[in-house]
Amino acid sequence: MASDILAVGALYQVPDINKMRAIAETPQKAASPLKPFTPLKTKLTTIETKRIMSVLDETIQKVELVTLLSYVAANTEDLEGLLGEDLARAVREHEDLCQVFMDKVSYLQEEEMQLQAEEDFEEEAWFRDLLLSIELQKSNLLPVMGQIRDSTKNILRLLLSRPQAAQLVRAQAQERGPGAQGFIDSLVELRGFLFEKLLTCPMEARDKSQFIQEITKRNRKNQEVIDTLENELEERMKSRAAEVEKENFVIQELKNHLHQVLKFSENSLLRTKQEAEKQQKADYRASQGRAAKIQQDILQLRSQFHSLVMENREAEQALRKKKYKVETEIENWIQKYDTEMSEKQDEYEELDIIHKEEKIQLEELQQRYEVLVEEFAQIREEREITSKKRMEDEQEMMRMVRAATLIQAVWKGYLVRSLLRSKRKKRGKGKAKGEKGKGKGKK
Repeated sequence: MASDILAVGALYQVPDINKMRAIAETPQKAASPLKPFTPLKTKLTTIETKRIMSVLDETIQKVELVTLLSYVAANTEDLEGLLGEDLARAVREHEDLCQVFMDKVSYLQEEEMQLQAEEDFEEEAWFRDLLLSIELQKSNLLPVMGQIRDSTKNILRLLLSRPQAAQLVRAQAQERGPGAQGFIDSLVELRGFLFEKLLTCPMEARDKSQFIQEITKRNRKNQEVIDTLENELEERMKSRAAEVEKENFVIQELKNHLHQVLKFSENSLLRTKQEAEKQQKADYRASQGRAAKIQQDILQLRSQFHSLVMENREAEQALRKKKYKVETEIENWIQKYDTEMSEKQDEYEELDIIHKEEKIQLEELQQRYEVLVEEFAQIREEREITSKKRMEDEQEMMRMVRAATLIQAVWKGYLVRSLLRSKRKKRGKGKAKGEKGKGKGKK
């Protein structure tokens, strides 16, 4: 059963080929590439294998439903109209049992923590009483677990008898927890592995084992080549370290030579600095003459600026007048916009009132629709019951007709056999009379 499944272990393990390290170059000749192993058959042929796969598929479906019971229990009020009263009641009872179980487990954990904290008082009577109460509570958990298991089976039975409700619950797959989803993915992966295992015949299994052994041998050979290459690399690294040490010695000699060159360059830099100071003084004198000339240019530009300001002032006044005119036009447009918007606001309020009335009517219609949906569900159930009863009556009538035809056939056979017997008796009597007459004639 799906509710009793706890864990599924790996049934078969093979070496992980993807984790094997690749080799760039090998001194040996490369072996021929291995073809991936694939079963020859693509469909199950025997009834036993089909039954195994059907049982596993049914288990996966039940696990999918069981992992969503927590969501259904949390949203019972929203889904009650779609699930039905009996299913919703079963879900609520299951939730209550789970809550009782969790309360007992939490209380038991608290007691165990207290017991661990008081381990120094093992000889005390109250400590033994506490230990005894914990054992008693653990034994009381088993009936609750049995009730939860029975409740889960009952809910699964109700869901499987109602495909629409089961489909509705499966549609909430995004509400499933990551642990439950991982468990379902593992079951699906197990199904694929089991399907491949059932498709594989003994000959193919032997070929597959040989394929894996050959890959393992190749991996071992490749690992040996890698070890030899690593040893060669270590030796080359040591030789490289010696070469680097020699180069470091050469670099140190070059640094000493560079230090001497820097000392020589400091003297040349001092001479260059003195020459630059002389050049700076000459440039300063030339710059003073250029500054005086620039000052005269500044005075001329100021007079031109003053004249341009007077000319632009008249243009500014004309632009101010134009700005005032545009502002008045804008104010008029704003007033006109305010009046139009007030009219639109009044119209919007009227439409809003009409919308609210229509919304109230829509809610009333929805309530009526829900009542009609419930009535339709009852009518459909009654129709299903009547159709089942009609089918049963038709089957009973067919059985009665078949029995009547059988009785008639037996009776007809009996009549035919009785007629044949009577004819045989008459023929026997006629023969006997004829023999007697012949005997008297001879006398």
